[in-house]
Amino acid sequence: MKEKLKVAAVQFSITFGEIDRNLVKVEAALDRVAKQGVKLAVLPEMWSAGYDYKRLARHAAETPRVIEALCRHAAELKLVVVGSLPEQDGGKIYNTAYVIDQGELVGSYRKLHMFSTMGEDRFLSPGNSTLVVSTSVGRLGIAICYDLRFPELFRKMALEGAEIICLPAEWPKPRQEPWRTLLRARAMENQLFVIGTNCCGVQGKLDFFGMSLLLSVRGEVLAEGGDSDVELIATFDYQEMVDCRAQIRCYDDRRPEVYGKLL
Repeated sequence: MKEKLKVAAVQFSITFGEIDRNLVKVEAALDRVAKQGVKLAVLPEMWSAGYDYKRLARHAAETPRVIEALCRHAAELKLVVVGSLPEQDGGKIYNTAYVIDQGELVGSYRKLHMFSTMGEDRFLSPGNSTLVVSTSVGRLGIAICYDLRFPELFRKMALEGAEIICLPAEWPKPRQEPWRTLLRARAMENQLFVIGTNCCGVQGKLDFFGMSLLLSVRGEVLAEGGDSDVELIATFDYQEMVDCRAQIRCYDDRRPEVYGKLL
């Protein structure tokens, strides 16, 4: 990881079911943040078409084309880009976050936890593995939306050397406070940087509040979005992570022999 890194959360209102319109929005946003020196950009969850359950298979069939276009754009801009898309494999459809490093697809993560409250488990299959991946901007740990409520996932990624957590989301009203509190907790308890990118706008019966967050290793809010389209930008200072972990030695003071099979 570089000593200092400029990052962005690309928050926008996803046009329901319209892949090409959303791709145009994303490419324009990436152009803007790249001009400001950003090297890592995180997009929302299912950003190509939203949770268009009735046409999930059709949208998933388009995902390879979307990734190819995003790879070309990221290569031109020398960006690392993370965001989730529907993926079809073996007759199943997954909510998959892709990590593109300056044009190269270097990792993918299938959302582990299905939000059964809203029937996500009826349309999508869960993944079975975690992801911490080395990139040109550092080691990224990847999670998606509802995963945020499972702290053991984030501790596992932290122990595997994650420096930045990238979390694409479609987190709706009225759960603004859990979103903000849990993101800050994941940063503080693991002493790493967090980028939580939510979408905004209305999709069917759901109203998305935005409020994307860029957080320091101490859980401090470096940038926070409102409820409309915005590119949030902040600088992560790697030395702050080193200093924080030296001052409060959580990793050295752990007692895994007591926790048992929790991790």
